[in-house]
Amino acid sequence: MKHILCFLILIGYNLPGAAQKLICSTQDREAFNTKIMAISNINAQDIGPTMVAVGKTFIGIPYVAKTLEIGETESLVINFQGLDCTTFVENVLAFSLMLQNKQKEFNRFIDHLETIRYKDGKLNGYASRLHYFSEWIANNEQKGLLQDITSQIGGVESSKPINFMSTHRELYPFLKDADNYRKIQASEEFLKSQSICILPQEQVKTQEHLIQSGDIIALTTSIKGLDITHTGIATREADGRIHLLHASTGSMEVEVSKLPLADYLKGIKGNTGIMVARPL
Repeated sequence: MKHILCFLILIGYNLPGAAQKLICSTQDREAFNTKIMAISNINAQDIGPTMVAVGKTFIGIPYVAKTLEIGETESLVINFQGLDCTTFVENVLAFSLMLQNKQKEFNRFIDHLETIRYKDGKLNGYASRLHYFSEWIANNEQKGLLQDITSQIGGVESSKPINFMSTHRELYPFLKDADNYRKIQASEEFLKSQSICILPQEQVKTQEHLIQSGDIIALTTSIKGLDITHTGIATREADGRIHLLHASTGSMEVEVSKLPLADYLKGIKGNTGIMVARPL
């Protein structure tokens, strides 16, 4: 699906620190209103089932990579026409929080999305985006939005160095800028001191009963310098097994995995296991 961007520049909208640019097409602005109507009857009493119910309203939306890499400076991008695995999770969490707080206003959605996507909830340039998903989990845990439960369900500590972005600078256009590059290196240096827990792939099936619908699942990898290659939302389906609700690079759209999560992981080259974060 071709996505034609029309820019809404909200100079008056005060993203903390300074006025920033919001990028949202007229099509996406209309899609927001449609989404609010579509989720209005979802029972928001429990955040887990809410996440799954909201997530399933995105089924069929195309997978599109690098939807946030727009323009020459970092902007808050809202795009419902094409999602990658991370923006899918971010949008589902933002809409779920709106339901929990009985909110319907577009500006409240903007607030939630900025809070989720950026370090300490503040957009302050390219390096403020939570590029590494293990840091995304840790920072959103600090904000009180979720809890990393990987260690509680049998995860083991990993001290793998995370430096993929700085060692593959050519893959990231924004890293041509020396200041952005230096700040990303600083983030990676910080991550060196932060060990993470991983539930090994071979233990996912035996520990599956401890994973709940709505938990955020992050796929860990053996790729040098990288923490996470994919993410999605756990959903316990009719077979009683946990499946992955995600923006899939296989079908190239949002779907529920046909295989249970434990079996799905076996087909992912270089997968070492998962991290599990529970929305609060």
